[in-house]
Amino acid sequence: MSKVSNYRYIDISLIYITYSVNSRQKYQFLTQVNYVSTNHSYYSQKQTHYTIELFQEMKYKHLFFDLDHTLWDFERNSSESLDEIFHTLSLQDHGVSSKQQFIDTFIKINTHLWDEFDRGRIHHSYIRANRFLMVFDSLGIPCPENHLEIGELYLHTLPYKKHLLHGALDMLGYVKERGYRLHIVTNGFTEIQARKIASSGISHFFENVITFETANAKKPDPDIFACAVQQANASKGECIMIGDNWLADIIGARNFGLDTVYYNPSGLQFDENPTYDIRLLEELKTIL
Repeated sequence: MSKVSNYRYIDISLIYITYSVNSRQKYQFLTQVNYVSTNHSYYSQKQTHYTIELFQEMKYKHLFFDLDHTLWDFERNSSESLDEIFHTLSLQDHGVSSKQQFIDTFIKINTHLWDEFDRGRIHHSYIRANRFLMVFDSLGIPCPENHLEIGELYLHTLPYKKHLLHGALDMLGYVKERGYRLHIVTNGFTEIQARKIASSGISHFFENVITFETANAKKPDPDIFACAVQQANASKGECIMIGDNWLADIIGARNFGLDTVYYNPSGLQFDENPTYDIRLLEELKTIL
């Protein structure tokens, strides 16, 4: 308090808050002047607002996201689909005594097959034709003659599931509001990935969806990243790849010359480092 007359005192307060709008860092200052009579018989206040906007150049303009396991909760959606198939086709009558064992075995085999695909050792058609055959073989159960129909039912059911990974929707809203341009880069089938994106309600966030079919290449092949950069009408330095697959997303993008964010909830360690390593999707807010 500082004395300004024989009968009044003045208290000057400076308050500020900060928030972001797109690439603008906005600071709002509030000066608050409190007038108090010496005998406290009355009190008055005057406030004045000042706003300063600082424009910060964003290092990146285009965000390339993987879909499965990065945004779209593949494990949860797949488990729900397999649960429905187990009951719809009465698989217990075919000797599958444990629904959970059926689900766990499928996820293990499917993960292995997609890893082989990423390494260029098998084709998509092999995965479709053989994964349920391999599941029944692993369970020690004679494979039903309709195992291909089971596969088709799975592909019809799965894309309509809507679950996203924790924090994905909030994070997408945050980066979109800040002015970033968003794209999907995926090794999945074009039609199936489009259904997943629509079912989960995130289509409006993305300008482009680049698949192995549209690019005629798959991650980690540099050609799919080249296609993504070209469709975004961007330069490499303006783009960053965000994904959970060390080989396909991180090594592939890095070898093409892009910065990377490794979504690494398990805390896996490798001999090399990505540009950024995060455990939670919310951590992207500290980077972007």
